[in-house]
Amino acid sequence: MAIPSFVVHLIGAVGGNTPLVALAIVLGTFLLEDPTTVLVGVLAADGQIGVMTALLSLYAGIVLGDLGLYGLGWLASSHPRLARFVDHEFVAPFRVWLESRYALTIFSARFIPGLRLPTYTASGFFRSSLSTFFVTAIGATLIWTTGLFYGSYWFGSFTNEWLGWVRYGIAFVFVVILFFVGRHNLRASRVAKEKGGAPPHAAAS
Repeated sequence: MAIPSFVVHLIGAVGGNTPLVALAIVLGTFLLEDPTTVLVGVLAADGQIGVMTALLSLYAGIVLGDLGLYGLGWLASSHPRLARFVDHEFVAPFRVWLESRYALTIFSARFIPGLRLPTYTASGFFRSSLSTFFVTAIGATLIWTTGLFYGSYWFGSFTNEWLGWVRYGIAFVFVVILFFVGRHNLRASRVAKEKGGAPPHAAAS
C-alpha cells in the first residue's frame, strides 16, 4: 500500500505545475484509482490541487484505464503472448452475464471494489460492444468518482483546523479498507468461478 503515498509525494514534487500534477493523478489512477481519488480529494481541500484539475485528471485516468482493461482482454482473446495476462477460466463465468445484462454488469462493477478488472477485461475478451462499454463506463465513473472525490474533499475541508495532518492518516485507513474490500471481492469471484456460480455483482443484480 505504498502507492497512495507515492502519489502524494509525486504531486508534492511537481508543485504548482498543472500539467505535471494532472499527469501524476492520471498515473495514480492507473495503479489504484479509488485510493488516488480519496487522497486527491483531501489534497484539493488543502488547496494543493485545483478542483477542476483534480476531477478532470481523475476522469481521464480512470476512463483510459477502463479502455486499457477492455483492450487487454480484446487482444488476449487472439494474441497468445498477451493471453497470459488474462485468467481465461476466471473471466469465463462473466460471459453469460455480459451477454444477458451487459450494461448493468459494467455499471455495477464500478461500485464494487475489486471487480472492475475481471469484468472489464472479460468485456474485451468476449468482444462485447465497445460503444456500450464506453458510454456505461463513463456514466459510472462520473457518479462514483465524483461522489468519492467530493466526499473526501468535504472531509478534508471539514476537519482541516482540528485534525490537521491526522486527516491523511484517516484517509489512508480508508484507503486500506478499500484495498481489503477489493481483495475480498476478487477472492469471492474466484470462489464463485470454482463453484460454477455467477460473479458477486452479477448475482446481486
